[in-house]
Amino acid sequence: MNKAATMEIPINSNGDTGTLTEDDSLEQDLQQVMVSGPNLNETSIVSGGYGGTAEGIIPTSSIKGPAVRYNAEFNKRIPVTGIGSNMHHSSSSSSVADEGSRGVAVEKLDFVKKWGLNTYKCTKQMISERFGRGSRTVDLELEAQIEVLRDTKRKYESVLRLARALTNHFYSMVQTQHALGDTFADLSQKSPELRDEFGYNAETQKLLCKNGETLLGAINFFVSSVNTLVNKTMEDTLQTIKLYENARLEFDAYRADLEELSLGPRDAVTMVRIDGAQAQYQVHKDKYERLRSDVVIKLKFLEENKVKVMHKQLLLFHNAISAYFAGNQQQLEQTLKQFNIKLKPPGADKPSWLEEP
Repeated sequence: MNKAATMEIPINSNGDTGTLTEDDSLEQDLQQVMVSGPNLNETSIVSGGYGGTAEGIIPTSSIKGPAVRYNAEFNKRIPVTGIGSNMHHSSSSSSVADEGSRGVAVEKLDFVKKWGLNTYKCTKQMISERFGRGSRTVDLELEAQIEVLRDTKRKYESVLRLARALTNHFYSMVQTQHALGDTFADLSQKSPELRDEFGYNAETQKLLCKNGETLLGAINFFVSSVNTLVNKTMEDTLQTIKLYENARLEFDAYRADLEELSLGPRDAVTMVRIDGAQAQYQVHKDKYERLRSDVVIKLKFLEENKVKVMHKQLLLFHNAISAYFAGNQQQLEQTLKQFNIKLKPPGADKPSWLEEP
């Protein structure tokens, strides 16, 4: 063969070149091609390129049978894996997710239902108490202590506000004394005839400024301690008192609900409701008694802490003020040492030159 032979492959079993209908399947077409196709006995394998010589032709008459056979059982041997398991896994995952979301929705709905019922009962009890139609649990001794605490907090807040105002005014006076001392010192250098007089006044203002800064340290310590007592210790106790008062209202609301059910008929449905109301009453009673005990303990410790803190702070305030206005610098410094108050060095609050813009 000088050139590669062009072979026409018929696609019909009878060798005709007619077209198949659209309903013929791919399997039928492939089978017909394999049956009517040429055998290797009828062809040759060319080892050379296109248009090669006959020396490159290898006879294939020794090869028996068709080149490709169609095996109809081949498709049946291929296992189709992964599809069913994936579908089952995805369906089970989606069902688990649906159940989880449904459970969360039920929990939220149940929570809203309980919250709404509790709010309704407490509001009803509050209105009844305000208009004098409902009864309330009263602890006269404890409520008197709570009222004393609230009044004490208001007065201590007034002391704190005035002490801060004193600190601000006194700080302005110290700054004025410092500026006045610098001015006197400058004038003593520029006025030879009044050098001594300006010098004395400059030294006096500097001494007053130093003592004023020492007194400011004592007042700031007093303000800080009173602020901690009022806005942290007392406030923490008042927060517990608010929880106690809410628990008292809930307890009275469920107590009134139980009393109202107990006065009604005793049929089966009502007895079930009474049992539920009794359980809720007991829960809120335990909560009320627990918070009442917490309030009593906190009030006791608060009173002890208040006396201890204020005894120390009032003594500090008195000694520092007295020493300053008496001009006793040594006693003023001794007062700060007695209460372990350390003054910041001048310029400590100012940013360093590295932090300045």
